[in-house]
Amino acid sequence: FTWDKLNSIGFIWDKRNDFWKDNFDELCAFKAQNGHCNVSTHDAQNKYLGKWVSKQRQSFKKNVMSPDRIEQLNTIGFIWDLCDNSWNEHFNQLCAFKANNGHCN
Repeated sequence: FTWDKLNSIGFIWDKRNDFWKDNFDELCAFKAQNGHCNVSTHDAQNKYLGKWVSKQRQSFKKNVMSPDRIEQLNTIGFIWDLCDNSWNEHFNQLCAFKANNGHCN
C-alpha cells in the first residue's frame, strides 16, 4: 500500500532516469523548433542541452548506453557521429553534382 500511495502523488523512484527523460523531452522540443537534434555546446540559449547531447554521443561510443535510450534517440533522428554524417552529406552532394554535370571536378 505504501508504494501505491507514493506512486499516486508522482513520486520519482529513479531520479537519473527522470533527469534523462526531461532532457530527452527538451531535445524533442528543440528538434520541433529547429528541425534537427544537433544542439551546439556553443549555443548560449541551449548550452546545457548541447552538453547533454554531447554526453549521449560519448556514452554511445563507449557502449554504455542502454538499448532503450538508443532506440528513443534513434526515433527522433539523432545523429550519433557528426563527422560521419557531414562526410556522407558532402559525398551525396558530390554524387548529385556528378549526375548533373558528368564529372566531379
